[in-house]
Amino acid sequence: MVAHTVFRSSSVFLILVILSACGERGGPGIADSDNGRDTEWPHYRGDLSGTGFSSLTRITAQNVDSLQIAWRYSLRDDAATDSRNPNSQATPIVVAGTMYLPTVNSIVALNPVNGNTLWEHEVEDGRPSRRGVSYWPGTNTEAPRLFFTTGMQLQALDANTGEPVSSFGDGGKVDLVTPYLSVPLVHKDIVVVGANTPPGAEGGIGNPRAYSAISGDKLWEFDSVPQPGVAGNETWGGDSWQNRLGANAWPFYFTVDAERDLLYLPLASPIPFAYGGDRPGDNLYANSIVAVDLDTGTYVWHFQTIHHDIWDHDPPAPPTLFDIPEDGNITPALAVTTKSGYLFILNRETGEPLVNVDERAVAQSTAPGEQTSPTQPVPAVTPPMARVSFSMDELATAATTSAAHAAACQQLLADTGEIVNLGAYTPWNYRDGSMDSPTTLLFPGLGGGPNWGGVAYDPNSRYLFVFAADIGTFGWLEDSDAETEFPYVRRSPRPGSFAVTMDGMTLPCQQPPWSHLTAVDSRTGEIAWRVPLGVSAVLPAENQHTGRPGRASALITETDLLFIAATDDDRIRALRASSGEQLWESPLPRQGNANPMTYLGADRKQYLAIAATDELLVFALPD
Repeated sequence: MVAHTVFRSSSVFLILVILSACGERGGPGIADSDNGRDTEWPHYRGDLSGTGFSSLTRITAQNVDSLQIAWRYSLRDDAATDSRNPNSQATPIVVAGTMYLPTVNSIVALNPVNGNTLWEHEVEDGRPSRRGVSYWPGTNTEAPRLFFTTGMQLQALDANTGEPVSSFGDGGKVDLVTPYLSVPLVHKDIVVVGANTPPGAEGGIGNPRAYSAISGDKLWEFDSVPQPGVAGNETWGGDSWQNRLGANAWPFYFTVDAERDLLYLPLASPIPFAYGGDRPGDNLYANSIVAVDLDTGTYVWHFQTIHHDIWDHDPPAPPTLFDIPEDGNITPALAVTTKSGYLFILNRETGEPLVNVDERAVAQSTAPGEQTSPTQPVPAVTPPMARVSFSMDELATAATTSAAHAAACQQLLADTGEIVNLGAYTPWNYRDGSMDSPTTLLFPGLGGGPNWGGVAYDPNSRYLFVFAADIGTFGWLEDSDAETEFPYVRRSPRPGSFAVTMDGMTLPCQQPPWSHLTAVDSRTGEIAWRVPLGVSAVLPAENQHTGRPGRASALITETDLLFIAATDDDRIRALRASSGEQLWESPLPRQGNANPMTYLGADRKQYLAIAATDELLVFALPD
């Protein structure tokens, strides 16, 4: 780990000015200075649109295989006797010549050229979000600030010194009441946060909120479950809207249309999710994308991706925003995935589908009192990004994986008993006390197909990129204990996943592939290419190219390169974005369960960064 230099005194600013003059900060801000290209990475996904795209051109298909580690930085607290694993999912930001990111117990500012520590702020009250920080450029009278969350608090630091901003909230902190574990959105002088509301969470209600970046005062709060007198309240039968948990915005980041000041809220499933007999109706705005006015939080439009969700298949990432040129006109568009495996392409001004969406009939629940929706929205053209069904002829065999794996999966099924899968949106089977009743096998499983990494977008090819995993989940509904609030509860066997573990590696029991990276043409919704991503090294060599589970997403660059780590085989890869051809691969010390990013250093070299669980690795081309 690079030795820390921790500044804590009033002389911080003078020291930083001296270091900057010596080039220690990596030079002044260099955005837009490299032949008009964006050279830094000021937001979690690079820009407010969430595209994950960089216009840098120094790393190309011709030289990418020469990438090597330039520097690395430990995200652990190696000095602590009870050092905790950070399990980092962070994407650093680089702005004004400085890199900022969270460690297990601090926020750090680094020289992006060599990883030297410029300042470190140790977080004493709670742990900083392991997902990232946000930057506010300040005003004529206010210095730039960093914002991050520690669960129940939103905190502000001076970006130049790392000192708390005493004029923000209460000594640099705002009580969020409801916890948020991810990256705030900062645009203009507004900070937007979501809410994480598992059962028993303090604060409970999952409304997204906005605060002043200057004072910390609350600006607005959006009711994610419509209150009486508001359109959508009628979709909650009886008074089931009241004090409803869930329907919360928990994504790792938000996106905003800066031209229209439209903020997009991905809202999650109701809680509890598996039984909805107490909440008849479609349950807006759960499982919806809701566009609101950034300044006021006023509702503009919504699109519900699942009606009356009982599968916890919410949209885990915000929409990615892009434009579709056609016949001299520009259509403002967005793309969003859900854990159900589907990709929706909508007009971002109106929420209307740009690629047709059908209401398709789905199987109905047999649980007493449950009224599942007779139909669900399914894209008419775009195939699902992940597996949504299973039949027994798709079970893994010795020829497709290995004899040992196939035998273990056969044993798993024998232990589980009869299973049922009726395609997409298979309901949880109700057991009336008989253990002979079938067990539902849900695809995608509760972990989803696509997850929180989000959709990447290439403005050159007009392709959307989605990484999705395929692990099924077992489960059923049964009578709950008399002391619980709800009459039925979801249970699952052990293990609860349709997978076995061999030599420390999880191996799903359906035939591979077990994950895909898919490129979709944003203009038509059709698949341009699809490849398995990741290898299962415990299988015979001829069967190892199975694809591996993961949740993160990709980085796209101007030079037709796609970088992605994500998979649990501990590797980062570069593919040709236009075709899916793999061009480069490098092992990581641990899983890169984060989105990669890239930037141009003051030395005019392009760098590639990825957080690998407990260490940040930064790659560059050799001198």
